Amino acid sequence: MIARELLGTAHVPGGTDLKLYRHDRDFMIVMGHNELMSSRMSGSEVSLATETILRLKGRPAPSLLIGGYGMGFTLRAAQEVLGPKAELVVAELVPEIIEWARGPMAELAAGCLDDRRVRLIMGDVGSVIDGAHGDFDAILLDVDNGPDGVVREGNNSLYSASGLRAARRALTPGGVLAVWSAAPDPAFTRRLEKNGFAVEEIRVAARTNGKGPKHTIWFAVPN
Repeated sequence: MIARELLGTAHVPGGTDLKLYRHDRDFMIVMGHNELMSSRMSGSEVSLATETILRLKGRPAPSLLIGGYGMGFTLRAAQEVLGPKAELVVAELVPEIIEWARGPMAELAAGCLDDRRVRLIMGDVGSVIDGAHGDFDAILLDVDNGPDGVVREGNNSLYSASGLRAARRALTPGGVLAVWSAAPDPAFTRRLEKNGFAVEEIRVAARTNGKGPKHTIWFAVPN
């Protein structure tokens, strides 16, 4: 049996500790006993990008804000389908996440952070959203286990009424706010609707082969 190898530990500002493990050829980022992400399960992170871009309906030079980097599955999926004029802004709060991407997970990252279309911001995606006014055609959020602050209590503000209003201001007309979650959350669906969004909710398999647990993605467009 191949033992799981601890490769690194990171502290989430205002939150908890994350640990990066390798098991054979697979990587896992773990919080306590909770596996937050794994290189074995990327299907819903890929769908977060591809399904959002489909809803942008062929905009020739879209600007996307991705928070956060994770293992880069969402970023790489967006790069595969977007043209050379697209802009991909990645906001990542935890420096070690990027260090791991450039270090032990460099083969998995496949140079995605060095793409000319990518602008990396080390900081809170909420601050980026708060400072934006019609800057982004889409905002893709996968910074926690869903619309709650499991990893970091400060993430709650992203999904609050004021956070959703800030996201509306940051989007271009007809832009898309896409939110990933490990599970459904009817209260969050209602909150989106109460704050002026038309909401579509889909369930997506965790694995690219359609197997594994089902995750939830909301696509919200300002009314």
